[in-house]
Amino acid sequence: MDLPRLSELFDLTGRVAIVTGGSRGLGLEMAEGLGEAGASICITARREPDLHEATDHLKSMGIQALAFQGSVTDPEAAQRLLANVRERFARIDILVNGAGVSWGAPTLEMPLDRWQYVLETNLTGAWILSQEVCKFLVEQGQGGRIINIASIAGLKGESPQRLSAIGYSASKAGLIGLTRTLASHMAEHNILVNAICPGYFPTRMTKGVLAERGEQIAEGSPLQRVGRPGELKGVAVFLASPASSYITGQAIAVDGGTTIW
Repeated sequence: MDLPRLSELFDLTGRVAIVTGGSRGLGLEMAEGLGEAGASICITARREPDLHEATDHLKSMGIQALAFQGSVTDPEAAQRLLANVRERFARIDILVNGAGVSWGAPTLEMPLDRWQYVLETNLTGAWILSQEVCKFLVEQGQGGRIINIASIAGLKGESPQRLSAIGYSASKAGLIGLTRTLASHMAEHNILVNAICPGYFPTRMTKGVLAERGEQIAEGSPLQRVGRPGELKGVAVFLASPASSYITGQAIAVDGGTTIW
């Protein structure tokens, strides 16, 4: 049997990917990577100006790109999103659940509404869209990929010396649990479900904590630094491509080794 060439293993030509939270930061980076590998991209976000700027950026790279404004927590918006993507591209192959929020407060003072806001966005939002996409992928009958963007915060506890983001940690741990169970349930349809667990990367969400504790955070990694731009896109392409055809239900930490200590 002839083995596929390496270039074929990472080729996403003809595939269609949805990336939530794709208008900036790590979401946009992963959308770029999938597009550079040949996929057509639909990015979603809540803020229209960021969304259109990001779409124009992807198109300037020669990537077929579609923008959709809406909240991941709205089931009707999820259905409209899938309808728009199907109308434009006729298929869906890849979902990256990248939309996420956080909220910091002392653990004993965390407001319930902020806890619910974080869980609703990071976990329930990912589930709503995953369920809709899986229904379509089963109907389409050609398999597919779901990539959940979790966090190392879902793999380990956070230090009591820092401002608590306990809802964020809980939501990301829940997302890893969702990844594993959904992978088990969708395996018969060749729908592979995996999670990426980033460590600290410079983003709008981490700007404040890196400004305050960046040096300490870097020292907590064997590589002695935080993540750099471009260090997530390769992992996203790998999990979306034929190269990872025997990998499902996994949570891959991209953290400079932070979780091995």
